[in-house]
Amino acid sequence: MPGVLSMLGAAAILLAPVASDGHRPVPVAASEPSFAAVDYVVAVDESASLAPEDMRAEKAAAARIALGDVSAASNVTVFGFAAAESDDQSAVDPVCPRTTLDAAGRETIGACVGKLRGRRKSEGTGTDFPAAIRQGVHELSKGTDESVPRVLFLLTDGVLDVTDSPKYGAASHRAEEGERQLKQALKDAADQRVQIWPLGFGPAPDKAQLDRMAAGGYQKGCVELPSARPKARKVSGAKDVGPMLEQAFAAAHCLRYQRGESKRPPATLEVAISPLATVGSIVVDKGDPKVTISYIDPLGHRVPSSGTYEKSRFELAGAGDNVEALKIVDPVPGVWKVKAEAPDGHRSLPVGVSVLWQGELRGSITMDPPSPEPGRRTTVTMRLQTREGYEIADPKDYAGLRVRGELTGEGFTPVPLRFTDDGEGPDRAAGDGAFTGSVRIPERAGGALKVSGTLTASGLRADTRSESGRVAPAVPAVTSALSLSDADAHPGDRVTGSLAVHNTSDTPHTLRLSVTDLAPGLLTVTPSEIVVKPGESARPEVTVEVAGAGAFGGRLDNGGLRLGGVATVIDTTDGDRPLVRSSLSVRVTPKPGVWARYWWVLPTAAVLAAVVGAMVAAWLRQRRIRRDPFGLVLQLVSAEGEILGRHPAGHGTKQWYEFAVVEPHRSPRIERRANGPYAVRRSPEGGAVLRKRGGGQTRLPARGQVPLTDSLSLSLGEDTRGGPRPGAPASPSRSRIRSRIRTSPRSGTGTGTGDTTTPLSTGQGGDSAYDMYR
Repeated sequence: MPGVLSMLGAAAILLAPVASDGHRPVPVAASEPSFAAVDYVVAVDESASLAPEDMRAEKAAAARIALGDVSAASNVTVFGFAAAESDDQSAVDPVCPRTTLDAAGRETIGACVGKLRGRRKSEGTGTDFPAAIRQGVHELSKGTDESVPRVLFLLTDGVLDVTDSPKYGAASHRAEEGERQLKQALKDAADQRVQIWPLGFGPAPDKAQLDRMAAGGYQKGCVELPSARPKARKVSGAKDVGPMLEQAFAAAHCLRYQRGESKRPPATLEVAISPLATVGSIVVDKGDPKVTISYIDPLGHRVPSSGTYEKSRFELAGAGDNVEALKIVDPVPGVWKVKAEAPDGHRSLPVGVSVLWQGELRGSITMDPPSPEPGRRTTVTMRLQTREGYEIADPKDYAGLRVRGELTGEGFTPVPLRFTDDGEGPDRAAGDGAFTGSVRIPERAGGALKVSGTLTASGLRADTRSESGRVAPAVPAVTSALSLSDADAHPGDRVTGSLAVHNTSDTPHTLRLSVTDLAPGLLTVTPSEIVVKPGESARPEVTVEVAGAGAFGGRLDNGGLRLGGVATVIDTTDGDRPLVRSSLSVRVTPKPGVWARYWWVLPTAAVLAAVVGAMVAAWLRQRRIRRDPFGLVLQLVSAEGEILGRHPAGHGTKQWYEFAVVEPHRSPRIERRANGPYAVRRSPEGGAVLRKRGGGQTRLPARGQVPLTDSLSLSLGEDTRGGPRPGAPASPSRSRIRSRIRTSPRSGTGTGTGDTTTPLSTGQGGDSAYDMYR
């Protein structure tokens, strides 16, 4: 429960708008930056209808709101209220009188808020809303500056109960009188410009009554948007107290709220700060004051708790309390890391983080064509940017934005412009931050034209942009068209395009080229001027150069930036008549390192190695196949040239088929022998190669023979693997074989192991070797 209660104070970390200097980044000043003050009252319900845990939550809320205010000029008043049920009782308990929230004031607030308490029955335990509102209006309007916002936060269970209060008349009419006085109190609040923001506690707050009180006070918020109007909020449980109050606080004071993570320490939590933020506060609910916090910016730098670092200014408040907040002027946009550490025994409660911020939104407006003819439609685009000219990537940063515009000029009354970002009609894409509208130039228009657009959003400084043009003559002297596409680039890169120009007049015209609506130097166009001769048509090259990495202050390391400028071409000879104004978007990312630039080398080398390996393997396989002796038919040939027998070779050892000749003088035949005196393999050139033990290698052609012994030679017969070889000797006739070859006494079986030569003989009931191989 203590961790949840402490979250209530986080909402008040940032109250006031930042005083910024036009559209330039907020400078880091040597003195304390100035923030507009806010006067507010926290009225805490002490009635008996609230449970003890609700009272503790209200006390924590009152203390944290006061301690979290970043403006030393703000004033806060805290009181409790219930109901006066006798003449010696008071409906209001003053706790903290109006206190200026400087360093000493914050210390006073921390002590006096602890005096809030739930009332005993003898002290009056009803709920007197009229008395609480009247007291709040009195505190906010007595001796205060009317230009300072006045806000009453009413923390209650939302049940009006004055049935035991004698000052409301007879008992039978007290409820009715209470309602009448509540209505009058709300009217007085509206007259005194006091906003009322009720926050409902307890198991069943009267939401309808809370809504009525929010609607009855002053309704004009910090901007003219529905989100800034006072509204009641209801807390469904203790865990929602902190976030709900932060949201209410942000809405009441034109802040934007982003909730982050929640983890038990030790832990690193993350929360994002928008690129639109000019000032923000990272609010950390530690749950336990023993938890210590350190802050790391999106660039990986551990930032100080006070003083200046780079372009940002820091101020830490509440380091010794359950809630602390780091206020940052001109924060680095992106994901911040909050590192929470705690000693043993102080790690049971979760640490939560959120951010409240206020920012500045710019618009870049273009008209296409910039000098339209009467009766012609022109498309007007307003692109959202940060104050430095960067495009906005996240639509959540400008949620609730309203864009209004109009066309004005000579000879006609203003024409309203409707802008949309829905991807319909002239709008190119939905949700891309470019709001587009279309308007027809009145026929009566002549001379100067101007389109303007105003951006309004809660938490963002309103911005009005305008673009001037002129009604085009019937036949313009110079016409042009710029071809320059959006691009991705690195610092120092160049984006190229071309400018088509045509001069129909008899005088030269000087055109000036630039990139506008962007911080100077980020994008530079070359050439800056082009002279078009009389009657000339040309298409000169145009180059846009991106600034060096130093111009971006390290922000490229956080995923890069998108520059949103306007490419402009003006005819200086024709009174600065705009010829081209087109949006230009360049996404800039850091130059990649050596590995990033040449990452493809390793996979390419791997692919090449794999290809080469496959080719070598295929070559070796083919080589083996071409040398494999399997299928060769080895023939023994007598000295007279007669074939004595055939032997089919099998697969060899390392492509060599080893064999021996057995019984060379009686019944010669070939028999497979490991480590035999002879070996044969195929030759890639055709035929085979014979290897003799101690005799080297001899080529065995497809036709022809080589000697094996004094009386025997070896030749190749019909190849069983590939068919007959060209030029192979013809098989002898059956009659010649029968007359010349002796019958083997072993019926064709060899004396060695393995395959044997089949003698060319016949036997009863059997096929001859010739029949087997013909």
